[in-house]
Amino acid sequence: MPKVFVTRQIPEAGIKILREKGFEVEVSEVDGVLPREVLLQKVKGADAILSLLTDKMDAELMDAAGPQLKVIANYAVGYDNINLADAASRKIIITNTPDVLTESVAELAIALIFAISRRVVEADQFMRDGKYHGWGPMMFLGNDLVGKTLGLVGLGRIGGAVAKRMAEGFGTKILYYDAKRNEELEKKYNLQFVDLDILLKESDFISIHVPMMPETRHLINAEKLKMMKKTAYLINTARGPIVDEAALVEALKAGEIKGAALDVYEEEPKMAEGLAQLPNTVLLPHIASATEETRSAMSELAAKNIIAVLEGEPAITPVKTA
Repeated sequence: MPKVFVTRQIPEAGIKILREKGFEVEVSEVDGVLPREVLLQKVKGADAILSLLTDKMDAELMDAAGPQLKVIANYAVGYDNINLADAASRKIIITNTPDVLTESVAELAIALIFAISRRVVEADQFMRDGKYHGWGPMMFLGNDLVGKTLGLVGLGRIGGAVAKRMAEGFGTKILYYDAKRNEELEKKYNLQFVDLDILLKESDFISIHVPMMPETRHLINAEKLKMMKKTAYLINTARGPIVDEAALVEALKAGEIKGAALDVYEEEPKMAEGLAQLPNTVLLPHIASATEETRSAMSELAAKNIIAVLEGEPAITPVKTA
C-alpha cells in the first residue's frame, strides 16, 4: 500500500481522494510548519509527499524519505522551496498546482489595488477607533483607477487574468514587462510591452506576477523604487523576495512612492522592521489563494498528481526538473 505524507493540514478534498484509492495517508497533526527534524522523521518510507511552500524539499529530505520516494506534489504554483536538481538526480517527479488558483490570486491583486488606492484599511481603522465625527471633503482622499496606467511585472496566467479584468472592467492602460512577449494578449486587451525601467517610470500602479528564481530576487530594489512615480503604488501577491523589503520601507518613509499593498514578505512570517507602522500600506498574511473553492481545488489537483505518478501514469501538472 503506497504511503503518502501530507506536511500540513489542508482541505479534505484531496485527502479523501487519496484514501479512497486505498493509499495510507498521514497528515501532519501540527497546524503550522513542522520543525525540520520532525519533518525528516515523518517522511521516512513515504512513496509520495504532499508538500507546502514552507517545506524545504532538498537532497537531505529526499534521502531521509528513502529510495521508494517517487513524487513530491507541491501545494502551490511556485516551487522555489524544492531543489529541482536534487529531485532530478533521484528521478523524483515534482508537481505543482497551476491554473486552479489563477482567478483567486488575480482577484486579490485587484482587491489590493482598490484597498491601497482608496485607503480602505486606514478608513476602517479610523471608524473602529471612534474617530469619525462627521463627513469632511478632505477626509481620506484616495485615487481613481479610471484613466490610470497599470504596470504588470509578469504576464503569466495570473498577470494575464489581472490584465483582462482591468482592461475590460476599467479601461485601464496596461503596460507589461515579461521575459517573453505575448502578442496575443497585447491585441486582446490593448497591452503595451515595455522594459522594466519604462514600466516603473510610467505606471501609477505596479503589480508583481513573476515567479521566484535567482534572476527575480530583489528585482524591485532601492534603485528601481526610485524610478517609480512619487504617486505610484506597489502591489505584490507573488513572492516576498522579489522586492527588497528593507528598501521598500525606506522608500515609503521617504515618500518616494505613495503606498504598497503586500500579501507576501521576504522572510515570512516576519516583516521588515518598520513596515507594520507605516499607514500607507495594506498588509495581508499570504492569503491570495485563500478561498474555499481554490484551496479545495489545489488539494484535489495535488492528490490527483500523486495518484497518477504512483499508478505509473504521467503527472497532470509536472514541473520540469532537468
